[in-house]
Amino acid sequence: MGWEPNLPSGAQAASFGGGGWEASRKKPPAADSRAPADLEMGKKLVMAQKRGETRALCLGVAMVVCAVITYYILSTTVLPLYQKSVWNQESTCHLIETNIRDQEELEGKKVPQYPCLWVNVSAVGRWAVLYHTEDTRDQNQQCSYIPGSLDNYQRARADVEKVRTKFHEHRVFYCFSTTQENETSVLYQRLYGPRNLLFFLFWPTFLLTSGLLIIAMVKINQSLSILAAQK
Repeated sequence: MGWEPNLPSGAQAASFGGGGWEASRKKPPAADSRAPADLEMGKKLVMAQKRGETRALCLGVAMVVCAVITYYILSTTVLPLYQKSVWNQESTCHLIETNIRDQEELEGKKVPQYPCLWVNVSAVGRWAVLYHTEDTRDQNQQCSYIPGSLDNYQRARADVEKVRTKFHEHRVFYCFSTTQENETSVLYQRLYGPRNLLFFLFWPTFLLTSGLLIIAMVKINQSLSILAAQK
């Protein structure tokens, strides 16, 4: 009773020491295999961000360059015409008479062969010749209105007669005159007025503003990235 077999000392060592030996043979925890993949993914994201910033910066610079070129073209073409247009005073014109001039009635050897409309009005208390636009006056000072279809004489004649009829239906209308006393011409419509000039300047201004905004956003993003990396 109460008898327990006595194990030899070697067997005890084997039985008690076996567990520690097995524990000592356990492998250390393996390193996380996802770390290299995360580093590679991070590098790809950084490279993609740099390429995107470079493209956005190039787009902003291209928009600024296009805006500067457009400003230069406008300053050499439209702006001189705007400064040349002296008809900046809006007045009320009263129709005096209209006359359709045919090709044989036009004076000058360099005048093209087409019918045109001659309109006399009273504006700012004096007699004046009405011209459709500034270009009409520069093209032919003997015509108040030049038809658009000059290849077909009959169509051009019908166009001129239609415009003449409208003038007789509305004998009082708004026109543009000048304060110069020696100027005896008025305009029915201004091509190079302030409204048209603002329209011409809108798109280059939009390009310049957008380009500068894109460049500023890219620079701010780069600065924030540098600050975040330093923390």
